[in-house]
Amino acid sequence: MNSEVLSDVAKIIMGQSPPSSTYNSICNGLPFFQGKADFGEMYPTPRVYCSEPNRVSEPGDILITVRAPVGPTNINPVQSCIGRGLAAIRASKAVDRNYLLYFLRFYEPELAKAGTGSTFAAISREDLETVKIPLPPLTDQRRIANILSRADRLRRLRRGGDALTGSLLQSVFLEMFGDPVRNSKGWERAIIDDVLSLSQYGTSNKSNSDKRGYPVLGMTNITYDGKLELEPLSYVEISAKELRELRLEKGDIIFNRTNSTELVGKTTFWNHDFDAVIASYLVKLKLKKNVLPEYFVTFLNMPYYKHLFQERCKKAIGQSNISPTLLREFPMLIPPLPEQERFAAIVRRVESLRRKQAESARQAEELFQSLLAQSFKTA
Repeated sequence: MNSEVLSDVAKIIMGQSPPSSTYNSICNGLPFFQGKADFGEMYPTPRVYCSEPNRVSEPGDILITVRAPVGPTNINPVQSCIGRGLAAIRASKAVDRNYLLYFLRFYEPELAKAGTGSTFAAISREDLETVKIPLPPLTDQRRIANILSRADRLRRLRRGGDALTGSLLQSVFLEMFGDPVRNSKGWERAIIDDVLSLSQYGTSNKSNSDKRGYPVLGMTNITYDGKLELEPLSYVEISAKELRELRLEKGDIIFNRTNSTELVGKTTFWNHDFDAVIASYLVKLKLKKNVLPEYFVTFLNMPYYKHLFQERCKKAIGQSNISPTLLREFPMLIPPLPEQERFAAIVRRVESLRRKQAESARQAEELFQSLLAQSFKTA
């Protein structure tokens, strides 16, 4: 099997940031892509434009991040300006563009290892130019790319299905309870303090990954839309007395009190049978009997509440915070319990569907990663 260095089969254009005075958000000039924050699954989304670009990437180029995180890739859909966090790779006739894309995705961990720098990881033009690519005949390249493309599409569809299921709950909530801003159905108004019997910070003991002690949940265990993810789990060593005080019980609300502004307020609830606690940047809440956790969590994860959290949280440099005291002042609507119970039954059915989708997505991801490894370890 022949192999070639990247510089022999592709043109590499290193990005360069133009003067900040040329940036704008009114579509004046070319879309300006700067790094991973602009990337999607396959294509970047413009957030900023540039009226005087220094380095230009053409449609169809592979965009690759050269500053932390090093290695993620996208396909450039339009002519664009690229900043110094990116490089554009333009495939020659000797290599299939999609074959090259999937090879770079396979090779991403090695590129990440090559990243150097005391402040943040970065790779140079030479690091890219000297990457060795296995190069079978073009017909084989296209066959491999076609197989990987289909497996990639399958895993993206599986992930997209989970996102759609998440949005379904919000649609059902609005159908049953109406717009929380206008309270068009006339539910009882309250504040969160009226429905809580307890609010409690988590443990500040140092966590470990050696499974010493009890599982401790952190902010990364709560997704933006309120799902509880148990992987990865950290552990914490605490006394029996601390465990009795801090242990999560079924129905307990877990509230993310501090993070970047857009992530403050992520909320979920505990519904497992093993002993676990939360870290100190989360808050445990216990509800009174007039509000069910399924209703409360969905309410707090609605766009209405996301906006309130972002508006009212206490902001500091790089971090925002909502204390339990401040949280208690937020408004609340309390529909009758039978309505909440009907909604809770729907939540349970949706969560059952989500678990099946998660398993399907896991299998699709494993299939893709297996095909990726087979394609380039034996190409």
